[in-house]
Formats: sequence, C-alpha cells, structure tokens
Amino acid sequence: MGEVTAAWVRIEEWLGRYSPGGLAGLALPADDGRLGAAGMVLPEEIVESLRRHDGMTRWHNLLPWGGPLAVAEIVEQYEIRMEIAEDVDGFTVHQPGGEPWWHERWIPFADAGMGLQVVDGRDGRVGLAPTSDAAHFEDGWPSLGAYLSAVADSLENGTMIGEWRPYLTAAGELWWDLADQTEVNGEPLRPVG
Repeated sequence: MGEVTAAWVRIEEWLGRYSPGGLAGLALPADDGRLGAAGMVLPEEIVESLRRHDGMTRWHNLLPWGGPLAVAEIVEQYEIRMEIAEDVDGFTVHQPGGEPWWHERWIPFADAGMGLQVVDGRDGRVGLAPTSDAAHFEDGWPSLGAYLSAVADSLENGTMIGEWRPYLTAAGELWWDLADQTEVNGEPLRPVG
C-alpha cells in the first residue's frame, strides 16, 4: 500500500467514526477506462489517489484547501489554466526565485475555490496555484502522500495543518477553518480532538 492509499484509509476511518456524511460524499474509485480517457500523463500519486476516490459525489469541506477533483475535473481545470496562461503571459516567472501563474507540468488535484492545489509533475511537490496571483510551494508539501498524511494526522490529533484547524459542524460535517472559530453560517463549530 502506497503512502497516498494509507493516508486515505486513515482519513476514511476518521470520517466513518466522526463524519459519516463526509465519508459518504467520497466518490468511488476511477477505473482504468476513466484514467485512460484523461488523455494526459498524471503523476503516480494522483493516479493512486484517484484509484481510491474519483473526486466527491457532492461538495463538502473535506481537505483544508479544497475538495479532491475527479479525473474529468482535473482535465477540465488543466485545460482552462493552459488556455488562460497562453493569453496572459501566465507561464512567465515575474519575481526572482518565484513561480509563474501556471506551468504545463502542474496537475491540479483539488479545487481550493480561490485557486487549485497542484502536484508538480517534475518533482512531485504540492503547492497552491491561486486564481489571481503567482503559484507558491513554500507552504506546501514534498508530495501528495505527505500532504494527505498531514491531513490524517490533523484529524486524528485535532492539530492544525498550516493555518487550518479541523472542526465538526452541528450536523457532524467536517469543516476546515482558521483557528479559534466558534461558528459557521450561524451554526456552532466544535474543534476536532
């Protein structure tokens, strides 16, 4: 069992105990046909993750920076970013030592709302490609397996992951938010752990 699969098993077990609705929101695995239909080379860790869950069946706040994408969504988001980058000089690094807005070897795996979490196909590191700014990897992880393991650790121990803390809503849904939050949409939040 790879690191990605092992982390997903831990996340699933936690969801099964504390947020059954969150667990039910995970999609079934992507099969070889769906993976092959992507028409692009996906990093091994993204393939391993998709073989566990092909995205989600409904939106929920599953990961700190967004929900995992399905194969078709990965392809769609990648193609959109490639088209936009060509039109707006998005492949160019504008700050010394920085990142461009987009790189052809970045593969999205989660939708963060204000951007995409990506795996760099050159070295496997995980970072954030915002919608309106250059991408950054300095607060990221060396791999998708390391990121998902950190999420599992956070859920199991009630600790923060970066600036995000896991909470449970009154309805038992997992919710990631900044530290010291007590409610979301007028409903109480209970810190995990």
